[in-house]
Amino acid sequence: MNNIKNDILNFLRTDDIFKIISLAADELSVETYIVGGYIRDIILNRDIKKDIDIMCVGSGIELAKHIQQKLNPVKKIRTFKRYGTAMISYKDFQIEFVGSRKESYSKDSRNPSTKSGNFFDDILRRDFTINTLAIKLNKENFGELVDTFGAVEDISKKIIVTPNEPDKTFSDDPLRMLRAVRFASQLKFNIDINTQKSIKKNANRLKILSPERISDEINKILLTESPSIGFKNLESLNLLEFIIPELIDLKGVEEVEGQTHKDNFYHTLEVLDNISKNTENIWLRWAALLHDIGKAPTKKFDNKIGWTFHGHEYVGSKMIKVIFKRLNLPQNEVLKYVQKIVMMSSRPIIISDDVVTDSAVRRLIYDAGDSIEDLLVLCEADITTKNQKKFIKYHNNFKVVRKKIKDVEGRDNIRNFQPPVTGEIIMNHYKIKPCKEIGIIKEKIKNAILDGEIKNDFDEAFNLMLKIGQSIGLEK
Repeated sequence: MNNIKNDILNFLRTDDIFKIISLAADELSVETYIVGGYIRDIILNRDIKKDIDIMCVGSGIELAKHIQQKLNPVKKIRTFKRYGTAMISYKDFQIEFVGSRKESYSKDSRNPSTKSGNFFDDILRRDFTINTLAIKLNKENFGELVDTFGAVEDISKKIIVTPNEPDKTFSDDPLRMLRAVRFASQLKFNIDINTQKSIKKNANRLKILSPERISDEINKILLTESPSIGFKNLESLNLLEFIIPELIDLKGVEEVEGQTHKDNFYHTLEVLDNISKNTENIWLRWAALLHDIGKAPTKKFDNKIGWTFHGHEYVGSKMIKVIFKRLNLPQNEVLKYVQKIVMMSSRPIIISDDVVTDSAVRRLIYDAGDSIEDLLVLCEADITTKNQKKFIKYHNNFKVVRKKIKDVEGRDNIRNFQPPVTGEIIMNHYKIKPCKEIGIIKEKIKNAILDGEIKNDFDEAFNLMLKIGQSIGLEK
């Protein structure tokens, strides 16, 4: 405990903002505390974020205004009177002030009714004990840690448990169930057994949450170091079925005539963890999560070759639109990017074969465009075999793939290319208006370049245009 106290005091000395808050609080005679995750992260020696929550037994808005006068009287603060909160930006800090309050909930909403309360009322309304810690900021007992619910012990045990009765906690605000999973994934903590039972019992309460709230928590889980922790918890706690049931459909192994297939749910989570070691790109992580989503609806058993998943990439790419719409995730270029990565996820390994032509490599580069590197990162993450010889072989195959792509790209400049002969050039040459023949000519020129019949060169493309124009009846 002494070490924790020293850590806290050291952090409070890192910036004068804490002394300024302390002085303002004493001038207004209000009890004032730092509360929440900021303290938890100090104890865990995590990277401390610059978001600080300040709670006072009084008006958070009035305290914030008083502090702002000391910092910069000209600069305005952001106030949210409906919630009784105010926000100050200072140096790198984002500091939110709120008065202590009680909360009560209706059955059909997670948005509480609030009224003023005391310190204990405010601490009791918080989701988990690890977030109930408070640090006193008034001059008297400045820096003292207030641990109402044994949070320090729970942190040392790496356990997530509610300060209140768990059924009430999760029924009141079902978002807390997802937060429990997210904290377990971020902190690599375990969820208390009784808390788990309560989450399973209240899982259907997720239905009252907005898609944005759900997807925000899923994104935070995806951005953790080992996202599989979160998704295993989501599945075991009966939450995933209300969010992405398509993933649950991948779970399990079937056997026919002694032949089995791998459990594609757990394989997917391995791929997700693998790719998370190599990219912070959340949408590439989404692609990893959904790359085999089409295997459940395409799974078939063939007496000659065993289990097949023909066309699962195409089917999966179509399913992604439904999932993104359900979670209100971006429907623009982000969706197209994830769909493309999934659609192409099986193509790169094919070109490691010695007999594969340069045209196949050109088409891969052309179709992938600027996503080619992300596609390869996913494909390499997709190698989850436990056979060391196969593991080395498959990764060596991708070294071949990368070399072929580099050689062809360097020589032919294919990525994101447009045929050297444009539609405007075709119209001017033949004195015609927009028509289907222009599209025919451009497509044939593009394919000729990709197939290596002509170089990616204007003169060769123009001469081919003349031949094509003649063959389809265009005369200058």
